[in-house]
Amino acid sequence: MCAKYLLTFFLSVWIAEAQDKIFKVTDYGAVADGKKDNSVEFLKAWSDACKWNGPATVLIPKGTFLLRSVIFNGPCKSSTTFQIQGDLLAPIDPSLLTDQKWINFRYINQLTVNGGGTLNGQGTATRQKCNNDPKCQILFTTMDFDFITNGIVQNVHSVDSKGGHFIVFGSGNFTFTDVTISAPANNRNTDGIKISHTKGVNITNVHIGTGDDCVAMIAGTKNVHIEKVFCGPGHGISVGSLGLNDGAEVVEDITVKNCTFDGTFTGVQIKTWAAPLKKTQFASNFFYQDIIMNNVRRPIVIDQFYCPERNCNPKENSHVQISNVTYINIQGNSASDFAVNFNCSRDLRCQKITVEDINFTSFGGGKQKQLTNFCSHVNGVSHGKQIPPSCLPQK
Repeated sequence: MCAKYLLTFFLSVWIAEAQDKIFKVTDYGAVADGKKDNSVEFLKAWSDACKWNGPATVLIPKGTFLLRSVIFNGPCKSSTTFQIQGDLLAPIDPSLLTDQKWINFRYINQLTVNGGGTLNGQGTATRQKCNNDPKCQILFTTMDFDFITNGIVQNVHSVDSKGGHFIVFGSGNFTFTDVTISAPANNRNTDGIKISHTKGVNITNVHIGTGDDCVAMIAGTKNVHIEKVFCGPGHGISVGSLGLNDGAEVVEDITVKNCTFDGTFTGVQIKTWAAPLKKTQFASNFFYQDIIMNNVRRPIVIDQFYCPERNCNPKENSHVQISNVTYINIQGNSASDFAVNFNCSRDLRCQKITVEDINFTSFGGGKQKQLTNFCSHVNGVSHGKQIPPSCLPQK
């Protein structure tokens, strides 16, 4: 009988620990007044959740919680959810943040961030406080994911970031869905989602309006699927910039489908630096389909002479080989004289570039300008309707 009771006792303990347990930050002393720093209380709740022998949820209830820089470290014993029902507020004073990051998750398997709440970076107020002081560091990322496997960000709002909104680094199998991202268009370097050295990312049903790239895929990004993303304002969905430093900066297998761009500076672009490298780098297998652009200044771009500060050597060539890029059914109107601009490396011509059913008119009322396309050092073909006429040979 004793053995039976012991078995029942241990079984009940195991079942209890296997169930999802909620760790509410207010139970640890967090105060939702928008003034008290709650970093210690959040970290205590995270620590207990991470050690729980079963699925765990760190719950941020409704209310406004001020938070300095925090690092939520793993590994955790089971799947962990960071559920934001309220608003998280970054401090205006950038000296209260560290390492150019506000909220940082590291070394976690099975992480979910959700809840319908808001991440408020208070970037505009920080810029006003800094008032162009070069000693005043502004560009802090709202939320960083470093070395995360099987991560999901769902039903979260990120507003007024100081720098980028979300950065994913060194991770695998990561999803953003039903997320809204916004920052004033004149707040520079406020990228929506930036991905680096990560394999397997899905971005779906995301609305992004910001002062830089809506999505940026830089060194080491592979196997990304982007669909049903609205981008505007911003600088479009970008690959790069690549090729400034030596290293294996391979970017490959990128799909962008069923997206809309409105009032952006760029639509879909691949950008590389014209810089000397010891070894050739590669960017390949990009597929863009069923995209609508309205009032976009540079709709379709490959720029292998990227130099935003205009301090580069114009005699240098990009040492990034771009190949296997396909554009199908992309239409809308351009706010410049160009629809397609392929400016490729003189040493490493763009290879296997395909455009099919491209239809652009000039933006604005009144007399319509005649748009043109530009191709330099490109090997490729065009198919179907081409308005304006393609600069690649028709097949």
